[in-house]
Amino acid sequence: MHGPPPAPRPPGPALSRRGVLLGALAGAGAATLTGCATPVGAGLLKTEAAPGAVEYWNLFGGGDGVRMQQIQDGFRRANPGTPLKAITLAWGDPYYTKLSLATVGEEPPDVAVSHLTRMKTLVDAGLLQELRPEDLARHGMAPDNFNQRAWQAGLVDGRAYAIPLDTHPFVLFYNTDVCQQAGLLDSDGQLKPITGEAAFADALARAKQVTGQYGATHGINADPASPWRLFQTFYSQLEGEILADNGTRIVLDDAKATRVLDYLRALTVEQRLMPSAADYQGAIAMFAAGQAGFHLNGEWEISTFQTAGMSFGMTLLPNIFGGPHAVQADSHTLVLPARPDLDQARLDRSLHFVRSVLDQSLTWAEGGHVPTWLPFAESDAYRRLSPQSSYAAAADTAVYDPPGWYSGSGSNFENVIGSAVGAVEGGQLTAQAAIAQIRSQLSALARTPSPV
Repeated sequence: MHGPPPAPRPPGPALSRRGVLLGALAGAGAATLTGCATPVGAGLLKTEAAPGAVEYWNLFGGGDGVRMQQIQDGFRRANPGTPLKAITLAWGDPYYTKLSLATVGEEPPDVAVSHLTRMKTLVDAGLLQELRPEDLARHGMAPDNFNQRAWQAGLVDGRAYAIPLDTHPFVLFYNTDVCQQAGLLDSDGQLKPITGEAAFADALARAKQVTGQYGATHGINADPASPWRLFQTFYSQLEGEILADNGTRIVLDDAKATRVLDYLRALTVEQRLMPSAADYQGAIAMFAAGQAGFHLNGEWEISTFQTAGMSFGMTLLPNIFGGPHAVQADSHTLVLPARPDLDQARLDRSLHFVRSVLDQSLTWAEGGHVPTWLPFAESDAYRRLSPQSSYAAAADTAVYDPPGWYSGSGSNFENVIGSAVGAVEGGQLTAQAAIAQIRSQLSALARTPSPV
């Protein structure tokens, strides 16, 4: 970096909320919120960590949890002199609430996982440590070592506060046996390109003829995340935006949203190419049982279908609407929560752990996530990883949730839109009614000050 380093971010009004958050915690009772024996309770009570240890919080369950445990064990084997205290907490708002409270209480973990779409809210609240170029350089983590879409999307005022570990996109799974019978595979056994509204509907119809049930599945009932991800993918292909000015203004394009919603309703309610009533696990089960040729979900479900022993492939969701080949995605990042006692030794221990996680990107990529660490992402080892590497291009076309305190993975923003989209797919709402509902509920959130 040329010239003097940028001035520190001004504390702003967000930092003044620390007392409010601590007061709320005290009013509820630390034991009620987290239990004094839990990591958050211990952090707020300023319990000393083991000398020289790295404390790491994450939110990974299922196959991700198993792979992260392998990565943690790899760090322990390579660094026997550095104790690692790894803690897994409940995914979503509970995790971010506990992380925020522990940081406000000045006893956060050394390293934590944050979705890229949640990280900026933590930065705005003064809860993350800036990652200075010279500190990253000591550990070989220069910006050009990362996928630039993920790296640039994670900058705040041009400064880094998070190290992107992956890009996890919404993808198209396909049953190779079904698609072969439907004439949808090429001579190499890969799905033929599908472009446009009619072509995608035709592919689903041909798969339905083989299965006798459905062309594709995805979660709808009690699963706002899946309809949100599908809507955002197609809406972004029309270059539509939803929020502006850090979430304080709603800019939803009614015409573009209507086009997407009408198309999704046609696939479910009118043409019955996808079930109009299926929850997350039910949609997975139908695909695994061969009742559908396609399944739309996050790439992390690769482990489920591998365990089921089925023959399947994975690829980008098709470009339906002719604009940029966009795909909804987020990134898991590694962040250093702000702490008053951060010294050089502690900083370097934390960054050494981060680098160790990046160096084990093969383990993480086996679980479906697209690696952002270019020394691995551009390697032959990753290119040979199948079907994981077949949708690697998603990292360069990822569309992240727009900034806003109520936005990001597992947020109110996603729940509001996903619930409305799911109701359209289920036949309970028209596109116009869904848009009115989305606009009304998002407007209320946009007028509400950030609680963090």
